Amino acid sequence: MKINQAEIVMSAVSQKQYPNDQLPEIALAGRSNVGKSSFINRLINRKNLARTSSKPGKTQTINFYLLNDAFYFVDVPGYGYAKVSKKEREKWGKMMEEYFALRDTLKATALIIDSRHEPTELDQIMYDFLKYYELPVLVIATKIDKVAKGKRQKHLQQVIQTLELEDTDVVIPFSAETGEGKEEAWQQMKDYIQ
Repeated sequence: MKINQAEIVMSAVSQKQYPNDQLPEIALAGRSNVGKSSFINRLINRKNLARTSSKPGKTQTINFYLLNDAFYFVDVPGYGYAKVSKKEREKWGKMMEEYFALRDTLKATALIIDSRHEPTELDQIMYDFLKYYELPVLVIATKIDKVAKGKRQKHLQQVIQTLELEDTDVVIPFSAETGEGKEEAWQQMKDYIQ
């Protein structure tokens, strides 16, 4: 898919602030520092629309990126970052639950995980949370370029088994560095944003 227009239009902390234009949305969820911003930037061919940081826990709001005036990528705060206070984490949790539970324009979620490691307990909780709300899940296994070609299948199988993925969910090996998986990610997402 060719993205001709991309802009961040809203950073929200509650549903009162969400856009109300009824355009379809794809949420991006994942641990802090897993590569959500790099995923967004690679998909839209922009270097830094979504700001990347070496410091985990940077995204503290729900960020709405309007693409081609037709749909949104919605970047939610990363989970699992220990240096944020418990109170702050609870606030993020409530903010995210409100979004996932109540947003009727949310069509699917890209759950972004690091392909180099077994999914964490928090990844499993997030996957189960999305399934509880009956949301389609597209698992993006980032940093695949850092996994030896001969070991990739084993790493992807580990993702499928650890998360206990449903047959309808797809795992896409992805690299923000090389662009691997970009076209497949767009192919899968097109169904939800048309």
